[in-house]
Amino acid sequence: MNYLKGRLVKLMIDFWEEDFRRITHALAVMRYSEIIMPDFCDYDHDVILAASLLHDVGIKPSEAQLGYNNGKTQEQFGPAVATELLESISFPEEKIKKVAEIISNHHSPDRYDYVELKILKLADRIVNAADPD
Repeated sequence: MNYLKGRLVKLMIDFWEEDFRRITHALAVMRYSEIIMPDFCDYDHDVILAASLLHDVGIKPSEAQLGYNNGKTQEQFGPAVATELLESISFPEEKIKKVAEIISNHHSPDRYDYVELKILKLADRIVNAADPD
């Protein structure tokens, strides 16, 4: 049995600690990503899980170093954090690179033609529209 989803969820929760708002958001984005995945072809389920759960990890270092966060700083700080987190659970290196590129582009016009990026952006928009806070 593949326990990747559980490992990724735990990784994300451990990262956010008591920030229940961010935990809830990441879980919702993962849920919507999984709901809309079947509407797309040729995606990597593991990459979508990792990217959806970790897409906002750049918030924490941005706020710690700059005192604020926005889409640009999330894209700036997030890939390195996600890479370190995913390496800690021996996530495949080629998938880590793709997750990092997706995170580096989830608030900007698409720089990568990844179906996983399209799925993440759509799921994130759905969640943000339902709960704009």
